[in-house]
Amino acid sequence: MIILGVDPGLTRCGVGVIEAGVHRRLSFIHVDVVRSSPDLSQDLRLLAIYNGLVEKIERFAPDTVSIERVFAQDNRNTVLGTAQAAGMAMLAAAQRGIPVALHTPTEAKLAITGNGHAQKVQIERMVTRMLNLTKMPTPADAADALALAICHALRPAGALQGGEREQHLTTAQRQWAEAAQRSAHRRRISADRGM
Repeated sequence: MIILGVDPGLTRCGVGVIEAGVHRRLSFIHVDVVRSSPDLSQDLRLLAIYNGLVEKIERFAPDTVSIERVFAQDNRNTVLGTAQAAGMAMLAAAQRGIPVALHTPTEAKLAITGNGHAQKVQIERMVTRMLNLTKMPTPADAADALALAICHALRPAGALQGGEREQHLTTAQRQWAEAAQRSAHRRRISADRGM
């Protein structure tokens, strides 16, 4: 299975492509960033991100696109641009019938290092080691994109809600994804009752 990971961003959108083979054997394929200039208007920046992502998707023909789930931050402008870039990645994948899965940063850290609070340098080192790279991928957005792809290969939470093609999931992965869905459903019900 070819997995394209996306670390969304409006200035730099990280893209990492890996292959997840039998027994979860991971192979590096590509890493890069798609850029947009802060000098452009917002619509043209989003178009640049979209076009760059489309080029990567068409070039590597992934089976799944794994995107960082955007969460609220103190800086509204940053989170807005990040969410819009994530939307461009989802749109580019959906237009081509490619399943999308969303993973939180904590989930990616946990899958890569076993620690949901790992520091960025720890993640970069583990990504380098897991993919047998000779040096750490740069910039950090690129390493994060590879981490999201690896996360999906190892722990596909969000996969079923993202339309993951079931034939790519092992029995354990499917059970894990279904349990994550049930847990999220229980949290939503609890939150609704608390309102």
